[in-house]
Amino acid sequence: MHPFDPGYAQEPYAQLVRDYPGPDVYPATDFRVEWGPVFHRGRLDGTARVLVVGQDPAAHEAITRRILVGTAGRRFQGFLAKLGVDTGYVMVNTFLYSVLGQHGGNAHATDPHIAEYRNSWLDALTAHQPIEAVIALGGLADTAVRTWRRTPAGAAFSGAYQHIPHPTFPDSAAASGADPVEAMTKLVTAWNAALHALEGVITPDTARPLVPYGATLTPADLANIPEADLPAGLPAWMRSDEPWASRQGTTSDEKRATIAVRVPTDLRPF
Repeated sequence: MHPFDPGYAQEPYAQLVRDYPGPDVYPATDFRVEWGPVFHRGRLDGTARVLVVGQDPAAHEAITRRILVGTAGRRFQGFLAKLGVDTGYVMVNTFLYSVLGQHGGNAHATDPHIAEYRNSWLDALTAHQPIEAVIALGGLADTAVRTWRRTPAGAAFSGAYQHIPHPTFPDSAAASGADPVEAMTKLVTAWNAALHALEGVITPDTARPLVPYGATLTPADLANIPEADLPAGLPAWMRSDEPWASRQGTTSDEKRATIAVRVPTDLRPF
């Protein structure tokens, strides 16, 4: 059996995906609008108890059409697993399109037109799902949630809230010259604090003892992306931790327009 995400046929999500904004709201100078919007990952069937707000779709997400499926997704899937949340979640992003450089995200962090559509998703999810907690991954997601909380629907939400570093924070911090050990320590410390704050607040799918993170993320701390989170027929290697999609090109325009997809060598059936 191969479970799959049935998509957006039901309301209010069908209307949301019919009415998504384009380059008039997301300027092509700051967003890769040519790859289209990527809306969500997780449950839309009334069983989600955790609402996760990420940042923006990357190369893997552009291909799978679901958010948080790469390294960041597997790291955060492990965070949810520690809380016993195996299926009862739904995820949306701060931005519907891939950000073209960090400056693009920062420039539009408080854009009211972007927030209007994003808030419609947050309104729908909290109105039609038994959400017990909202988790923001990174600073832009935190700004997005706080912007929503200033709306009537957001102000009425009474569940828990946690803002934690983005799953790839250690990688991006190290790339900017920060000490990688210090960056990892910051992440696991913040994630452990959030785990303890959410334990007992979120109803688990599977009750299990809480095992906090150690000094660094290990392979045991990662979790697979469930097949049921993705459209029907996508191969299993698209849920692996290997970098099977990457932007390539010798110029900025060519790299923007090109995503190379390669089946990982060790996952090929030949």
